[in-house]
Amino acid sequence: MPSYALSLAALLACCVPALVAFNLPPSATFFNQAAAIGLWGVFAAVLGASRVLAGARAAAALLLALALLAAGVLWSAAVALPASLAASALGLLLAALLLAWSAAALEPQARRQALQAFCLGWVVVGVLSSLIALVQVFAPAWADGVLVARSGFPGRAVGNLRQPNHLSSLLLWSVVALVPLREAGRLATRAALPLGALFVVAIELSGSRTGSVGVLLLALWGVVDKRLSRDSRLLLVGAPLLYAGWALALKLLQTDALGAATRLGESDPSSSRFGIWSNTLTLIAQQPWSGVGFGQFNFAWTLTPFPGRPVAFFDHTHNLALQFAVELGVPLALLVLALMSLALWQAWRRSLCVAGAEGAALRAGFVMVLLMALHSQLEYPLWYAYFLLPTAWMWGACLGPQNEGPAAEPSTAASPTGFGLALRLPGLLLAAGALFSLGDYGRVVAIFTPAPTAGPLEQRIAIGQRSMFFAHHADYAAATTAAVPADALPAFGRATHFLLDTRLTQSWAEALADAGDLDRARHVAQRLREFHYPASEPFFEVCDDESLKALKPFQCEAPQRPLTWRDFLDH
Repeated sequence: MPSYALSLAALLACCVPALVAFNLPPSATFFNQAAAIGLWGVFAAVLGASRVLAGARAAAALLLALALLAAGVLWSAAVALPASLAASALGLLLAALLLAWSAAALEPQARRQALQAFCLGWVVVGVLSSLIALVQVFAPAWADGVLVARSGFPGRAVGNLRQPNHLSSLLLWSVVALVPLREAGRLATRAALPLGALFVVAIELSGSRTGSVGVLLLALWGVVDKRLSRDSRLLLVGAPLLYAGWALALKLLQTDALGAATRLGESDPSSSRFGIWSNTLTLIAQQPWSGVGFGQFNFAWTLTPFPGRPVAFFDHTHNLALQFAVELGVPLALLVLALMSLALWQAWRRSLCVAGAEGAALRAGFVMVLLMALHSQLEYPLWYAYFLLPTAWMWGACLGPQNEGPAAEPSTAASPTGFGLALRLPGLLLAAGALFSLGDYGRVVAIFTPAPTAGPLEQRIAIGQRSMFFAHHADYAAATTAAVPADALPAFGRATHFLLDTRLTQSWAEALADAGDLDRARHVAQRLREFHYPASEPFFEVCDDESLKALKPFQCEAPQRPLTWRDFLDH
């Protein structure tokens, strides 16, 4: 395995997905995620895998948890989840399973090289993302949307991933990656300390409260890990001190231009999470055994009466344990979480058994996984390929077989023929799948951003509905542009399982009413009214007009019989 090929593969896999600023509707992150799937596939192919069965045994708990989630997707697809959504979710889970297994199946020498290459790649992307953060906060006019993404949060850094929390998690990983490079002698202290300071400042500029908690976790690692050098521990323990100092500086500046300072001082620490968690617990209590189905949370939550619901359209519970419980049911969720907890404990125990620079790299990998687990209690970063796949790979690396010393047999992954090439095939197939997804995505891009020579909208929608991974976007367009709403009911039956927003929900209610299905139309309209969105106010104005009340529009009346979200699965 040539070191330059491995270093280049790691650099591309770490950097490109996080640095792509350009995207096309309907997805704001598709190119980032496609790049992650393709380049992590290439990384896995370059590494190969020499201990197929040993790796599977070592990472059995993690692999079984991922397999159970994949089974949950298949079950949900058999019941209600549209094929394109099921294919997307299943593809990501299988990709994660491949990355975890391929890392666990590495022989020790290959793993040592891969860990160093991975950490170097994450330091490089941390530097570039920090520079982007500085531009977004202090020179926002330079953000062109092509090389540097424009921040949708004035005064806050979002990186090219366009989300403050995602930027903070990326940079926390970059701080962690400095440690094994410092321990291996590949990065001098005089370089590591200023780089760490740069990353912490950029985390502060994101205004992410998840990032502030993550910085404390870095300090905890520095306190408890006595095997690290004094300089590495100083870097980790000093992170929250630098963070606090910079936070104080932002407060003293007292300027509206720095949104991070305002964000850190907000009175509501949950940002509506307490409300969505309360609603989620209600849904779990209503269907504790089988759940609502993988990928069905938004559909079930939107169509369940919650008069005091949070007004944002949540497509996720913002908590991994609650997400599993509400979608998979409590028994299966507990099993998956137990397997993941076991795999996390195994990763910690095994990383402690390895000495020297490799041991520091494995412990750094464990901390990266732990940081992502922390982030997953407040957000859903693992639903994005650019976090899911490197997390799976690092987790698998921490679970791999222990170093067998100089007597270990050389890796068959380096062999150019036979079994060695076969072990590279899964990674190459993953990269090929990413290329296929680019063409597949083009089918729906033509609907929302048509070329001058594009055909009529109906034709473009029909082509988009044949997409393997993105047909639900074409269904959305079909449902919201139909001249006769009732004619689009089949499209509503699929599009509504992705995200029920104001436009889609109102159009669905009108389509149901147009088809004479008044009770369901009334139920959907009442759920829309609970959000109190300005865009839907004209739809309900008639209900407050005394002169029009005699007309009894359907959106002004309650359904004549009680309905649940399951009553909409076939409509």
